[in-house]
Amino acid sequence: MLQRLLMKPLSLDELPQKAKEIRRDIIQMLAEAGSGHPGGSLSSTDILTVLYFHLMNHDPKNPKWPDRDRLILSKGHGAPALYAALAQAGYFPHDLLSTLRKLASPLQGHPDARRLPGLEASTGSLGQGLSIGIGHALARRLDKRSYYTYVVMSDGETNEGQTWEAASAAAHHRVDHLIAILDYNKFQLDDAVHKICDMEPMAAKWQSFNWHVQEIDGHNLRQIIAAIREAQEVEGKPCMIVAHTIKGRGVSFMENNNHFHGVAPTKEEAERALQELA
Repeated sequence: MLQRLLMKPLSLDELPQKAKEIRRDIIQMLAEAGSGHPGGSLSSTDILTVLYFHLMNHDPKNPKWPDRDRLILSKGHGAPALYAALAQAGYFPHDLLSTLRKLASPLQGHPDARRLPGLEASTGSLGQGLSIGIGHALARRLDKRSYYTYVVMSDGETNEGQTWEAASAAAHHRVDHLIAILDYNKFQLDDAVHKICDMEPMAAKWQSFNWHVQEIDGHNLRQIIAAIREAQEVEGKPCMIVAHTIKGRGVSFMENNNHFHGVAPTKEEAERALQELA
């Protein structure tokens, strides 16, 4: 595979520090906003760090560059992680993060592609992101370009019928250069996924839809990198990476604590979290 990175990629040794910086940004912006979704933002941080700072081909100075890799955050409530990654990459000034969820801010509670550079889609209505990603991947085929489309999904949205309609269509049309990554933190808004609608065996479901499937530790940077590189080599079928993650990863009292699905940390909790992330 030809490496086509415009940005100088961070080394494997540098990535953990970048992930920590993004987690600190998440805590700070949510505490400032007083609302938002820390749990699922923290669980997806390592995935987004690898994509934006090691593997994706993108140009913050030219967000609409036609040959850029695309990233669709289907789990739109995880926007704080995406915003932090974009700011760290240089898409907009870092101090804009403090305006999260404030009136007239381009950093809304869910991504609004009309208002912020670097966003490929407005998301938040769960289950739609994979369909959007398929559209980008089919456009790549028609335009004879070489970019990849990544779709970061939540486990809760695998309860949505549209997800499986998209899964079926992508396989039928042999859509490649499409890499979905499931942030499998095992929780959704109301409770654990297995209590709401158990989706196991998750990997086998995607395999039965004729996707190329891998299962990894979604916080192991080496595994994330290796899985994406393998997926980049697949031709003639879509790829799913089932990334087993921990909700609230990086902050001890948030980990596997579904209270923090959609509750921002208090000032005191934010201070504790930032101390752990120092």
